[in-house]
Amino acid sequence: MTKLAVYPGSFDPITNGHLDLIQRGLRIFDTIIVAVAKNPAKQSLFTVEERLEMIRVAVGDKPRVKIDSFQGLLVDYVRSVNARIVLRGLRAVTDFEYEFQMNMMNRRLEPEIETVFLMTGLPWVFLSSSILKEAAVHGGNIEGMVPPYVFKQLKRKFGQE
Repeated sequence: MTKLAVYPGSFDPITNGHLDLIQRGLRIFDTIIVAVAKNPAKQSLFTVEERLEMIRVAVGDKPRVKIDSFQGLLVDYVRSVNARIVLRGLRAVTDFEYEFQMNMMNRRLEPEIETVFLMTGLPWVFLSSSILKEAAVHGGNIEGMVPPYVFKQLKRKFGQE
C-alpha cells in the first residue's frame, strides 16, 4: 500500500522551512501532495496560481511530490485524493495549540484521517510566511530563507527589483 500524505497550507509564499518539511516527509511517505488552501476570507499576497507556480519551481522535478489546490474542508480534500494522512509542521508551542485544535476537529469530522506532525528543522524554527513577508515589505534581507525564485517574486511584488 502506498503511503500518501497531504501537506496543506497557504504557502504564501513557500519558504525553505516548508521545503525542509517536504524533504523530511519523503523519508516517511511515498508521495506527498502539497495542497494550497484557497481561502477567500484570507488576504493573500500571492494568488493561488502564483503560489502553485512558486511551489512547482521550488520543488523541482520530484515525481513523489504532487502540487494541487483545494477549497473547503481539508478532510473532504484528503478523502477526495484517497489519502488518510495529513502532514503538518510544528515550530513552537503556539503552533501546537492551533494544530491540536485543528486536529481534534478533523478527527471529529473524519476519524479515519490521521495527522502526522514533524518538528521544524532547527534553522527554520523562527520562520513563518507572515514574518517573512513583514521583513520583505520593509526591505529586510530574506535571501536564503526562501527558494531563489520565491525571493525574486517577493522582490518584484514589493517593487524592490
